[in-house]
Amino acid sequence: MEPVPANCAAAASAETPDAIVVGAGLAGLVAAYELTRAGRRVLIVDQENRATLGGQAHWSLGGLFLVDSPEQRRLGVRDSLDLARQDWAASAGFDRDSDRWPRAWAEAYLEFAAGEKRGYLRDLGLRLTPIVGWAERGGGGADEHGNSVPRFHLTWGTGPEVVRIFREPLEAAEADGRVDFRFRHRVDELITEGGAVVGVRGHVLAPSPTARGIASNREEIGTFAFRAPAVIVTTGGIGHNVDLMRRYWPTERLGEFPSRMLAGVPAHVDGRMLEIAEAAGANLINRDRIWAYTEGIENWNPVWPDHGIRIIPGPSSLWFDAEGRRLPAPNYPGFDTNRTMRAILSTGHDYSWFVLNSAIISKEFALSGSEQNPDITLKDWRLTLERARSSDAPGPVEAFMRFGSDFVVAESTEELVAGMNARSRGPLIDHDRLVAQIRDRDREAADPEAADEQVRAIHAARRYLGDRIVRVAAPHAILDPALGPLIAVRLSPLSRKTLGGLETNLDSQVLDSRGEPIPGLYAAGEVAGFGGGGMHGYNALEGTFLGGCIFSGLRAGRAVR
Repeated sequence: MEPVPANCAAAASAETPDAIVVGAGLAGLVAAYELTRAGRRVLIVDQENRATLGGQAHWSLGGLFLVDSPEQRRLGVRDSLDLARQDWAASAGFDRDSDRWPRAWAEAYLEFAAGEKRGYLRDLGLRLTPIVGWAERGGGGADEHGNSVPRFHLTWGTGPEVVRIFREPLEAAEADGRVDFRFRHRVDELITEGGAVVGVRGHVLAPSPTARGIASNREEIGTFAFRAPAVIVTTGGIGHNVDLMRRYWPTERLGEFPSRMLAGVPAHVDGRMLEIAEAAGANLINRDRIWAYTEGIENWNPVWPDHGIRIIPGPSSLWFDAEGRRLPAPNYPGFDTNRTMRAILSTGHDYSWFVLNSAIISKEFALSGSEQNPDITLKDWRLTLERARSSDAPGPVEAFMRFGSDFVVAESTEELVAGMNARSRGPLIDHDRLVAQIRDRDREAADPEAADEQVRAIHAARRYLGDRIVRVAAPHAILDPALGPLIAVRLSPLSRKTLGGLETNLDSQVLDSRGEPIPGLYAAGEVAGFGGGGMHGYNALEGTFLGGCIFSGLRAGRAVR
């Protein structure tokens, strides 16, 4: 390694590592784990402190996309690799010359999800809950976005458990001297010689005592330069960089960039390494493929700036635009994120409303994130069973109902609409028109063959045992006073994932603008669009983000070793 100036807070190791991993998120940890399994020495650099190990994966619900799993079969779900291919192709909508490698990565990932993935994670100690969820049901047609069967396998222990199974072996390797973590080291440049990447250069940042997720200082106290035969970039996407999101937002597909965008990821998710890699010759593709959710709510107890939480809804809430008009079919809760985003933004406003009641919120509202699901995160079966059996909303949901700025809880429709209008960022809602739409739906609620397509979808959802047990309320009239109080929730767009990025081949080698590998440079995770520069295409099937980090990190680590 190159010498480090005297004012640097950390001295460089005298021995050159076999690989440098830039970023200590999930993809970086997996890549490093694979390298250590092969006996390689790894240097891991990250601009944040040790508390952030695992990155965004720590905050996740821990959902994993699996195909034809034992958990699915026990619930009577008939899945297959061919069906998963069909769903993925319909969702991705690959239509560009640049989709050559994303297509190849999608196929490889599907084979992984139907094959090695479950056993690989199980051997590391990961366990799954018995109920398979059905997130992102899609538009309804065989050629439309969405999972046609449930594939969302929830980790017992949520995101922190997914991180733990890779963190602990790496910490053991650190104790043995095979892994060297360099926190508060911000990479500003990839060192290139003769067209090859041979190391990284950057600034050492001042120590930061901040807890996980809290924005840290950017005070520079020194410089560094490290060399290795391979550099693996795993630094994530652009989810907290509003300027970059606005620049690449697909206006023609989704509408104007919203004036209010909650942040679903911490402030350090800034996308800096994309430009740094581009400066070293890397090819960036599909930058307009940005994945933001429609069901964001402001966190009443925030960790990072503009902290938003996503509601993972069941299908029963009625969805209204800012003017109080019910969104057209098939824009129902939990069906098609991008289509619904387009419908909301087409109104000229950047928010929408759920209207529901106590019976629906107690059964159907889950909040995305490990911290919002303490029973599963802490692996407490007693609390988990109590939540499933309770007629009350889960504790974290109750807290949002009490303290959240987006929630209205009311005993009458007049009080409900008054509360909605008090929180309006646009037009006032007409009480009589809103109530008339709810009553029209309520009259058909009990009929499985109702003319109302959402009512039919609710009845269909309850035919799946997993949904009937824990996810979907029995069909009923929302305005039934016995099932009150009434609830309205203001929803804002929520940033989350970047579906494009550094173009890579199936060995995770970063490609240049001619499609040729850049010697010594690899990428994995969200910075590579989870593989290839965008293996999800235009739409992401739920449960594929963590799995994408795991798979691309695994491929990178195995390619380098």
